[in-house]
Amino acid sequence: MRWEEWEFLRSPEGQALLAELAAEPQGPDSHLAVATLLRKTLNAGQVAAILETVRLRQRASGKFDLAGKMYFTGSGLEQATHQTVAIHRARRFSNAGLSPVADLGCGIGSDSVALAALGATVVAVDLDWLHAHMTWANADIHGVSSRVLPVLADLTQISPLPVRAFFFDPARRTVSGPALAPSRRLKSVEAYHPPLGLIDGWRPQVPHGAVKVSPAIDYNEIPESTEAEFVSLAGEMKEAVLWYGDLRTDAGRRATLLPGGQTLTDREPGAKLTGPPRSYLYEPDSAVIRAHLVAQLAHQLDATFLDAQIAYLTTPTLTRTSFARGFQIEDYFPFQLKRLRHYLRDRHIGAVTIKKRGSPLDVDALRRALRLEGDDHRFIFLTQMMGQATVLIGQAVG
Repeated sequence: MRWEEWEFLRSPEGQALLAELAAEPQGPDSHLAVATLLRKTLNAGQVAAILETVRLRQRASGKFDLAGKMYFTGSGLEQATHQTVAIHRARRFSNAGLSPVADLGCGIGSDSVALAALGATVVAVDLDWLHAHMTWANADIHGVSSRVLPVLADLTQISPLPVRAFFFDPARRTVSGPALAPSRRLKSVEAYHPPLGLIDGWRPQVPHGAVKVSPAIDYNEIPESTEAEFVSLAGEMKEAVLWYGDLRTDAGRRATLLPGGQTLTDREPGAKLTGPPRSYLYEPDSAVIRAHLVAQLAHQLDATFLDAQIAYLTTPTLTRTSFARGFQIEDYFPFQLKRLRHYLRDRHIGAVTIKKRGSPLDVDALRRALRLEGDDHRFIFLTQMMGQATVLIGQAVG
């Protein structure tokens, strides 16, 4: 998007068109007709800016309450922190009384808005002029623009700012475009743009802060002086954040479940006994697994592992927990396709949800091979027990 198109979006004419299009459902079928109508009075760049804004606002509706009024780029929306997660994280800054905060790599401003909404003054830094402008516009939509100062700058070229804390959100994907290969996730923290090492130059002056990293971060790359928090939202893994200075707690690893805010840390006792399946099976939340806290959950549930290397737990009686989904186990046996097919047919099970940990089997190929018939549904777990391929069959609890 060029400056002229951004100015047009923000003009009364642009605002009126956006409001008009928002009032009508927009989809692939209507896209061509709307574009044709708009081209009668607008140039190609203005049409593209309007349609892209409408499309991205629709995509963002699951992330932001005010998505229908906000501004996005495709890459900015992809990397933007979900509103619930951003508020959760901003609360730790607020509780520590740290302000002003430098939002390094602010993107479209989701974290800047969350920090400002909880009282912080935010210096929002980005190399992309459009993101800098969108950050201020999105802050204005949320009523906090007086506490957000966008700064257009290259993070690799500026000195640490006179702030009390930092939040660093480096790009974790390669650049994509029409003439380039699709973007891919960057695995190493030093391959991020900018790399995690950028913070080493800030910390002597600004020791308190947080860095958003991939939840698939290699544990060998987690700095020893940090707390690593893994956050899921409604059971879906969202992100990991490294906490520095006064913002870290005495925990080394933490799993946090949103929206409820339940949390589990490595400061709690753990247990890792193994044993055969009992009446109930537990599938830990993704944040618990990524934080390597399944043993702590096992201690809470008085549960045993099916296998020392597999994140499935089992108990003789049901214990309700937010940190795992529970299933009542009806049967289990060494995996054999013929035996499993007969088992399901004999019980008129015509639909299955297949889950696997430690199994090389292809889920879709197995479902086709089962040739299911019947009205009942079951969960099938493909896993390993003491090195043997095993299948468990059961139903979800509650």
